[in-house]
Amino acid sequence: MTHMKPLSPALCANAKWAFTARRVNRADVRGLSTSFATAKPGDLILCEIAEIGHHKKIQLAERRVSVSYPGDLVVLCLGDRYAPDQFLASAVIDDDLIDLVAGGGVAGRVDVSHIAMDDPTRLKPLGLLTGAQGRVLNIASYALAPVAPNHDVTVIGVFGASMNSGKTTAASSLAHGLLRAGYSVAGVKATGTGAFGDFNSFEDGGAPALDFTDVGMATTYRMPMARIEDGFERLVATAAARGAEVVVVEIADGVFQRETRAILKSSQIRDRLDGILFAAPDALSALGGETVLNSMNLRSFAISGMVSCSPLAAAEAAEVTGLPILTREDLWSPETIAEHVAPLMRTATVAA
Repeated sequence: MTHMKPLSPALCANAKWAFTARRVNRADVRGLSTSFATAKPGDLILCEIAEIGHHKKIQLAERRVSVSYPGDLVVLCLGDRYAPDQFLASAVIDDDLIDLVAGGGVAGRVDVSHIAMDDPTRLKPLGLLTGAQGRVLNIASYALAPVAPNHDVTVIGVFGASMNSGKTTAASSLAHGLLRAGYSVAGVKATGTGAFGDFNSFEDGGAPALDFTDVGMATTYRMPMARIEDGFERLVATAAARGAEVVVVEIADGVFQRETRAILKSSQIRDRLDGILFAAPDALSALGGETVLNSMNLRSFAISGMVSCSPLAAAEAAEVTGLPILTREDLWSPETIAEHVAPLMRTATVAA
């Protein structure tokens, strides 16, 4: 049975809407449901901040951060999270208080946390947002429209050894270098947890960005691979329809994370990649990552990430992998693009 209650328009109007909910038409909100037991990933939930913990700010739909205060009202998405450096969390509401599991706007239940983490910020769930027909609103309803797959645009995948290996810097730097070399480029974050850091990083470098929240997923952890593949295809095709010749696609977390491993092992995403740039924190991770890729009959065209920040570590990585180690400044360079990326292109041509 669905338990409904009226919603004051001012309640949501005064709430802070998180990045994950940025595509939602706020005029669609008509009420609240307290049928929390049936909630599913992507459902929109109105919460009151009860206790400030690890996440002290919310990333807003307007793509700025807002300092949080006890008593703040926030509109978030229910979702799972996999973050070895932070939280493992589940998309459930099974208590009077739940957790803010990601600052981009994901709520759920923290199951495991890194030893260095503070307790999560605690939230009082007030209700799931409902529309005119009384149905719970889910961000999947606000996804980009389906488009025909594009098989002509070049797709470069950026993978990494782990969280915080330097993937985002590598991906946005590669996109910026392609732009400087004269290509029309877009950046895509295909997997991960909804947040604007990667999105903004692409756009700061000049590349228009899309991510999995644009195709209706607050996070991709525990999502069926078919849905992740469909989202990837839609994002790439949308970027191409908007003029991109090359799409730089960042894949979250490390090669052993469940969805990333599945993508690399056997997926439509793997089959669509024209090249792989690998980000590693150190030489051992560079070798380990390349070994994993090789075991799957894949190979990077270069290594970047944190390892490239240290000349000594970069030299070690180059020696043990036999691959070029590219700093972010290298990736910005049209000469680097011409040497390492241009040979991977499908039909893209350099602008005059």
